[in-house]
Amino acid sequence: MKTKELELYLNGLLEAPRFKDYCPNGLQVQGRPEITHIVTGVTASAALLDAAIEAGADAILVHHGYFWRGEDPRVVGQKHGRLRRLLVSDINLFAYHLPLDSHPELGNNAQLGRELGLQPNGRFGDDQLGWTGTLPQRMTLRQLGEHVAGVLGREPLVLGNPDRSVYSVGWCTGGAQGYFDGAVAAGVDVYLSGEASEQTTHLALESGVGYIGAGHHATERYGIRAVGEHLAQQFGLHHTFIDIPNPV
Repeated sequence: MKTKELELYLNGLLEAPRFKDYCPNGLQVQGRPEITHIVTGVTASAALLDAAIEAGADAILVHHGYFWRGEDPRVVGQKHGRLRRLLVSDINLFAYHLPLDSHPELGNNAQLGRELGLQPNGRFGDDQLGWTGTLPQRMTLRQLGEHVAGVLGREPLVLGNPDRSVYSVGWCTGGAQGYFDGAVAAGVDVYLSGEASEQTTHLALESGVGYIGAGHHATERYGIRAVGEHLAQQFGLHHTFIDIPNPV
């Protein structure tokens, strides 16, 4: 598949142009013009790049790419090391941030909800990135935390009364603890995201709405993998998902 064809397809699939994002979405680093093997991963870290090079990838597709708003524009240090790996190996780097969070089927929130068995029933927040839904059945906040731990393979942070019965859930993957107010306003029993801030504890205790911080990386593994699997089915590309462990 031509690199430009893949970029145009992904931009359309994920509706990239409609988002005002913190970084450029799409092809961030140009490589070879033909793609047969694509590696997906959460973040374009040096470890992922090395693994993709070892796997013989023509392109890497990630959620967290480069060139974030406000970052040092100089190509030195860590940035130099990462870009050098890509340019020397002639590998394309595609990155989609908010467009990947938002997609109704392949996105991070859609896929996390599917993994956790949540039944979506609404959206909230900027660009409708936050989701609401319900559990298959009522359970305590403690039991939900245990369920999340079992699915994601890591112990989450659980704030609130562990014995409280919960049924309605709000969620937004990654660093979306700032959407907690919106989830409370949406009337959910518990809100799940990746991280927590100092004030998250106070909001959980004072609102009575439980909070689960399940890990930024852990909650955002599923969307990028789903897009890779979609590309493999749609175009016959060889796809490899590589998970670089991250405790955050």
